[in-house]
Amino acid sequence: LDCAIPAAEPTLPTLQVFPLLSQLGANGVLIEYEDMFPFKGELEILRSPYAYSEEDIERIQQLAEQHKLEVVPLVQTFGHVEFILKHEKYQHLREVERFPNSFNPHVPDTLALLKSILSQVIEKHRRSTWIHIGADEVFHLGEGMDSKNWMSHNKGDVGTMYLKHIKEVLGFLTAQYWGLRVLMWDDMLRKISVGALRGEGTGTALVAHGPGSAAAPALCLDPTELPPEKPPELAEGDAGCATAGPAALAGRRAHRLAEVRGGGTPLPSQCPHSRAGTVQRWWLSPPRRYDHYSVLCELLPVSIPSLAICLQTLVNGGFTEEAKRKVLDLLGLESVQLEQSTCEGRGAFPGVEIYHMVEQVNGHLKESILKALEEESAIKGWFSPYHRKRQFGNPRNMESFGSKVLKLHDDWESFVRDLRAQLERIYFPDTVEEWMEENVNPYLDQLRDLVRDYR
Repeated sequence: LDCAIPAAEPTLPTLQVFPLLSQLGANGVLIEYEDMFPFKGELEILRSPYAYSEEDIERIQQLAEQHKLEVVPLVQTFGHVEFILKHEKYQHLREVERFPNSFNPHVPDTLALLKSILSQVIEKHRRSTWIHIGADEVFHLGEGMDSKNWMSHNKGDVGTMYLKHIKEVLGFLTAQYWGLRVLMWDDMLRKISVGALRGEGTGTALVAHGPGSAAAPALCLDPTELPPEKPPELAEGDAGCATAGPAALAGRRAHRLAEVRGGGTPLPSQCPHSRAGTVQRWWLSPPRRYDHYSVLCELLPVSIPSLAICLQTLVNGGFTEEAKRKVLDLLGLESVQLEQSTCEGRGAFPGVEIYHMVEQVNGHLKESILKALEEESAIKGWFSPYHRKRQFGNPRNMESFGSKVLKLHDDWESFVRDLRAQLERIYFPDTVEEWMEENVNPYLDQLRDLVRDYR
């Protein structure tokens, strides 16, 4: 939840979104804080300048509790740890020296650091009965010299090495926090043999529930990618819905609904014995990234209609008329067109103003500016880059396009001021600036430059 939450009055992500999530059928919120957590002591270096305060985190949990939502903190324990390993202080913990993606599991300091991070996060989430340890996309595992030496000396492979580290993390959690249940992503597990997952040869199963287990993690799976030979313990979780891409500006509702439907995979209402339930991996924390260094994904207000559709699809076992009606009623919309990824109606959901304004940016900003710059014959013929660079032109020809370009510029500048004001109500300044740089300025700056040269 990388949003501004003023201490006195939390805004969009809590007061308004939590009740809506509850009404739509959610019963929990997975929060991956990364550098937004108020780390203390030696870990303080990990904090963003805009990190939440301890009071903010307590307020988030209080509001979640009021709306019957359990907060599940997510702490990455293997991969996706760029926010940690980017710091010089922790570079020696990298699997591959030049990449900050993944931990080296053979350095004792790695587990010691993870214990400190997990302890601080869990301490601030005493209401939570679950913790998520991430553990997905451990890029370059096995490529570091320590890993190569370990595999050579132990006659092991990357899968064995992965399980060894995960079991060490689980061992700490189960020993230190009795009753705390563990979730993890499953993508790395799909590459590991069934026997290894069941603990054959080690006596400690990672996926089994009951005596002899290192823990009882509930695995969040993409059922469309589940190989048929995986054990039933893995086949009972269910997950869906990632974003439309790392630089997505607006969600693709039909695409996401298809992911939830899972290409014919039974939905939770048809799987009464599912232990893990369903985790929608909805990157809606405003905003989210594919990783610490990637561009922003879509903004939360833009995702809300898509999120509502998928939640109700899961609750109802399909996108039924009942599900559709509830979505429209709760969001204050007149209709939704899944294939076109459009909604009709003014809407009455949190951040709806931003939703409509991003639609304007997505649908008209680039098109209108490029049309003015590239299709206006007077600009191409009498106010080309050559003319502008040398500052000469015929006023008669320039005036033929001047009023149109000035109006277009004024209209978009006014619109962008309003959009920025709306964004600043929710997001921290660095987020607003980045979003504008990525989605508005590449086009508006071209128009600004033309107007400057024209004047």
